[in-house]
Amino acid sequence: MTMSLSADLWPDVQPETARRLMLAGVESFARRGYHATTTRDIASAAGMSPAALYVHFPSKAALLFAISRSGHEQTLGLVQNAVAKVQDPVECIRLMVADFVAWHARRHTIARVVQYELNALPERELEVVTELRREIERLVREVITQGSATGAFTVADPRTAARAVLSLGVDVARWYSERSRQTPEALGKEYSELVLRMLGTRP
Repeated sequence: MTMSLSADLWPDVQPETARRLMLAGVESFARRGYHATTTRDIASAAGMSPAALYVHFPSKAALLFAISRSGHEQTLGLVQNAVAKVQDPVECIRLMVADFVAWHARRHTIARVVQYELNALPERELEVVTELRREIERLVREVITQGSATGAFTVADPRTAARAVLSLGVDVARWYSERSRQTPEALGKEYSELVLRMLGTRP
């Protein structure tokens, strides 16, 4: 656990001790699960006293929320970037899926916590994260709808298709590891081709 790593993961989070606690939280939640992790576990992993956690986060739930919100904001940014950069629906989906999958592979430990500990969030915090998820899905659905309207895609229901596309990317975090055969970038490229075929793109 290094300063450069935590700064790379959460460049907007200050001070550095807060980033260290977020990284320790990710590692602890991924190893033990949210409910089995104590604040002492997190503080110990960060090299701090248990009381130090409360200086930056009022509770274990608040720490999980910070991690989850940040992860969803980062993936929303990837989707927004693809929409802003590429107008053609086929190429937009290609870029979107490649980046989305690569992020879930590269940040697989964080992504597992972000995607699979949602039910541990308090109701108000869950709604914030859910709204980010809705926006991600909405953007993907709109691109698929555009492609369907031009004949580039052949799907019965863009909403179902969007959820399937996102589910494929999210699931990467479940099985990917540093021992995986492909790099995150190579995997993202392969998934993008698979998704385009799934959407019925004509060669």
